[in-house]
Amino acid sequence: MKKRATHPPAPEVPDAGRLTSIRAPLLGWYDRERRDLPWRRTKDPYAIWLSEVMLQQTQVATVIPYWERFLARFPTVEALAKAPLDDVLAAWRGLGYYSRARNLHRAAQEVVARFGGRLPSSAEALLTLPGFGRYTAGAVASIAFGEEAPLVDGNVARVLSRLFEVEGPPGDRAREARLWELARALVKGERPGDLNQALMEHGATVCRPESPLCLLCPVRAGCLAFQHGRVDELPPARVRAAPKRLTLALAVWPHEDTLLFARRAEKGLFGGLWELPAAEVELDAPDTAAALRLSEALGVSVTAKAALGTVQRQLTHRALTLRLVRVSGRHRPSRAPAFHELRWCTPAQAEGLGMSTAMQKALDAVLGAGVLGR
Repeated sequence: MKKRATHPPAPEVPDAGRLTSIRAPLLGWYDRERRDLPWRRTKDPYAIWLSEVMLQQTQVATVIPYWERFLARFPTVEALAKAPLDDVLAAWRGLGYYSRARNLHRAAQEVVARFGGRLPSSAEALLTLPGFGRYTAGAVASIAFGEEAPLVDGNVARVLSRLFEVEGPPGDRAREARLWELARALVKGERPGDLNQALMEHGATVCRPESPLCLLCPVRAGCLAFQHGRVDELPPARVRAAPKRLTLALAVWPHEDTLLFARRAEKGLFGGLWELPAAEVELDAPDTAAALRLSEALGVSVTAKAALGTVQRQLTHRALTLRLVRVSGRHRPSRAPAFHELRWCTPAQAEGLGMSTAMQKALDAVLGAGVLGR
């Protein structure tokens, strides 16, 4: 008779005593040691939501001035919803990951249309808005509204992996399900928003990826990884693919005191942002070939006049090379097949465009070369 395959039993949710032994000291530590961050001084759900969106993939020190300027410019959900997307992207300029700004704008419009300008208070309802995943919905619902909603980000995942000795590499489905199960169990009780923030703060300042400060840890006594000498093993490092190389030729087309700028479609790299019109080329393609690709993108024939150098940028998943090619043509375009919109702008006007940091560096190089002064 063929034996049936056996599987290890699913891990149980920690009992109430174990959860309390973690929650209480973690909250006490948070009350004593938390950083004084501006979004922790407000109860405004919109301001809290904005901070959570900005903090995704971005360091706290970078976010603070952006958060303050953005709120000054768009102080309410209604103000953000009414603003043109170009203004929103311009305010986001330099912060990166611009899909966050586009989703923030779309979500604000839906909040006004569907909820009368007030963010819904439950994670379930927040999940129906653009840009709200499980983490953002849990963060806003718990911090702004006091709902017992769990969240798991990189910091929380590391803390929980060590506390409960959760196995598996980042991204593993069974591991992620276990982490969310543990987060859901821990958040139940008083001060769910503070508990979630304590987990994130602990991961950011004490339970760090490298050189964790275990001697300062308020929950060291209950940490299984610490007890078993596995703090450096958990969680295992994420295996990252080597960044792909991408080369773009940028059309530097001066006309009197203006340059030609183009806005991309909403999706893809630099989606919805303004740029010096770009087309993908081979790294070693001659300027004539680059001009041909730019002609196709712009829908008019352009001629390469001079190479103005290159700008190198390292993005998360790409090693980017921007080749600056001065071009000219008989017909100045006002629309183009490869772009959503074209504009001829002075440098001062270009400051109001939503533009990626990479493209801003390219524009700075072009202006530094004195193209408009020739």
